[in-house]
Formats: sequence, C-alpha cells, structure tokens
Amino acid sequence: MDTMSVSVATVRSATSVAGARESARDFLEGLVQPIAAEAADTVVLVVSELVTNALRHGGGTCTLDLTAHPDNIEVAVHDRSPQAPRMRTSDLNGGTGGFGWPMVNRLARATTVTGHTAGGKTVSALLAR
Repeated sequence: MDTMSVSVATVRSATSVAGARESARDFLEGLVQPIAAEAADTVVLVVSELVTNALRHGGGTCTLDLTAHPDNIEVAVHDRSPQAPRMRTSDLNGGTGGFGWPMVNRLARATTVTGHTAGGKTVSALLAR
C-alpha cells in the first residue's frame, strides 16, 4: 500500500458524541482526496453510533481513530469494556436503543471487534470512500 495516500487522525479521550462528530468532519474536510458528501455523512453517522455505544457501554471515555485509505475510510473506537457489541431487538417504545449496531453493520463494508480483554476492545468499521 502506498503510505503517501493514507491519512490518519486520532482523537484521544473522546468524551462527547458531538465532539467526535466534529472531529470526524474536520478529518474528512482535510483529506487531500476528498470524499463525496453522502459518503462523508455515512462516516459521521458511523462515528456517532460507535462513540455513543462506547460512551454508554464502555466505561465513559473512548479513543477514536480515523484512517483514510485509497478506497476506504476506517473508523476505530477503543473503549475499556471487554464486551463485544451485540445484535438485539430494537426498542421501539422504551427508548433503550438497539438500532445503532445493526445500522453500522449495514452501512459498513466490514466490521470487526478485537481485544475482548480486561483492557477493553476496539470496534472498527470499514466504509467506502
């Protein structure tokens, strides 16, 4: 892979979803090879969902890593929980969620969960540019 065509950004200790979305937008706007508006909106949506899940279920802080590859944007969120995300029935009435992880899996080319240790995990999504 040509390392000159790869851009990387790390947001340490993301503590708000709004801040993570803003960081993602800034990262995407700074790319030498811009991506289409619809693809950028998808990346920001996936960032929002993964950071929301990490903050809600992963210990209150997380780290967001964004990597632009020639054909993909990789979103990786690290949190302190060893528990992998799981598919569950969406709650249409009680407001307890269940929509985000299935949506991320539909939007992404691939999702992975690595780590699963007492030190936490990383949830990654690979999205088309």
